[in-house]
Amino acid sequence: MLTLALDTATKACSVALVQDGTVLAAYDISINLTHSEGLMPQIDQMFRRTGLPKGKVDRIAVSIGPGSFTGLRIGLAAAEAMAYAWQCGVSGVNTLEGMAWNVPVEGIVLAPVLDAQKGNVYTAFYTWQGGALQCLTDVRMLSGSELLRQAGELDRPVLLLGECLRLAKRESLPQNVTVAAEQIRLPHAASVGLAAERKDMLSGEGLFRLRPFYYRKSEAEELWEKKHPAG
Repeated sequence: MLTLALDTATKACSVALVQDGTVLAAYDISINLTHSEGLMPQIDQMFRRTGLPKGKVDRIAVSIGPGSFTGLRIGLAAAEAMAYAWQCGVSGVNTLEGMAWNVPVEGIVLAPVLDAQKGNVYTAFYTWQGGALQCLTDVRMLSGSELLRQAGELDRPVLLLGECLRLAKRESLPQNVTVAAEQIRLPHAASVGLAAERKDMLSGEGLFRLRPFYYRKSEAEELWEKKHPAG
């Protein structure tokens, strides 16, 4: 099964082609262009370089959050439009889970991190066991210091992924906690595509039921509600 994977949850715009557990192509850009400017040309260039026809795509996998509100909307809208036009399925992958697929290594706890603003982060703990990714906690929004406190209490090495550099510079890391190397730290569409191979697909009119996972309301929505309280 050929999967086109997209990740636009952060400043990095990442696309990939995955087939039956093999990454055929991956194209990551994290400078200059916005997702609205760069996503579709990036996809077109990848198909041209691989010579694969778009009509052969069986599934589009997309990172659905948490992450940038605008980035998630762009990625999901593009995935739904292409899936509808190409008559293929679509699968949503939690952004944190997708990052955990960057490091399929047993014996450690993976702690993907995304910036939730105001000193907070989105995170969840994962571990690999018997070739399968196990979720140890639900997605949570924590202060950076609370995340590190919880990670430091674990009896295994913990690897921070994602948008964690600012946190690591601001806080003292517990002895069992380290930051992943750059090449495996950030979200990658290839990991989203691999994760999607183990998930169900939505198709036909059902593909429009997929929703982004924002976890919380946007800052604009929160400000509006403060100015317009119910009742």
